[in-house]
Amino acid sequence: MAAWKGRIALLAVGFLPLALCGQSGVTLRGAGATFPAPIYQKWIESFQSSAPGQTNVPGIGISYEAVGSDEGIQRLGRGEVDFAASDILPDKNIQDQMGIQTFPSVVGAVVPAYNIQGLARDLRFTPEVLAGIFLGRIAKWNDPRIKEINRGVNLPAADIVVVHRSDGSGTTYLWSEYLAKTSTEWREAVGSGSTLHWPAGQAAKGNEGVAGALTRTPYSIGYLEFIYALRNELSYGAVRNAAGKFVRPDIDSISAAMRSPGPGRDAYPIASFTWLLVSSKMPAGAKRERLAAFLDWAFSSGQREAGALGYVALPEELAGQERAAVARFRAQQ
Repeated sequence: MAAWKGRIALLAVGFLPLALCGQSGVTLRGAGATFPAPIYQKWIESFQSSAPGQTNVPGIGISYEAVGSDEGIQRLGRGEVDFAASDILPDKNIQDQMGIQTFPSVVGAVVPAYNIQGLARDLRFTPEVLAGIFLGRIAKWNDPRIKEINRGVNLPAADIVVVHRSDGSGTTYLWSEYLAKTSTEWREAVGSGSTLHWPAGQAAKGNEGVAGALTRTPYSIGYLEFIYALRNELSYGAVRNAAGKFVRPDIDSISAAMRSPGPGRDAYPIASFTWLLVSSKMPAGAKRERLAAFLDWAFSSGQREAGALGYVALPEELAGQERAAVARFRAQQ
């Protein structure tokens, strides 16, 4: 497990609240990242419709509210939810203080999505160009720095409208961490974090909010989890990776990022695990049994549903380690 955590830091959609309640009216409540919300929605639906012998404690429903990574962790710490989801692995000291256990669930990617009609092909982006755009220093789509890496594309002489997140977000953390590691200009001016002091652009809440703003706003650009770009039929670009290759996000390139501890030639550069978080202080009983059953299912049958939604499943070895960790969580007194 330690070897995987060393590669997790950086391998460099908004949905309605997800809820399916059991007949008893008792519900396991979760909240957190919008990044993995589509796969968690699917998992909850599939888990609760599977055979009773697989799910155990069928009278308890499950809900998940996509409110952002920061808010999810805060709600878990306040005891307002039974589990949380985050695209940022909390610091070990915070995990210990809060009694949090963490489980990587799937791998996803953050993509630069944009709204420009009539282009001959999808755009390419370097880290330097992305940093310049989100810093507000590249203000026109036909800027020579964009044209240089997109030869043959008739770029409009239109102002670039930047869209970024308004809430504390793991998606923002992954995006800004990538830019901070690849652009000195960005690192010195903004840095990385789940919330930032943005030098340019307009704000929207959640991945879905960003997707909606992009859909409504011509000549806009923002960053989103891959599945939100797919579901909203937004254009998204190829990003130059550490090997110097422009790579479009897809299941193969995201999988390559997960496999490569270094700059894999075919790896999409902005990809990461996302995590489910539970409290080790959760009382023993039916709710903890139900949560453990759901987690065990997610790390077995649920992994087979990842690819259809634009995520990458855990390697089987890691999934097995997570099922063993769930068994320990289930057995705690």
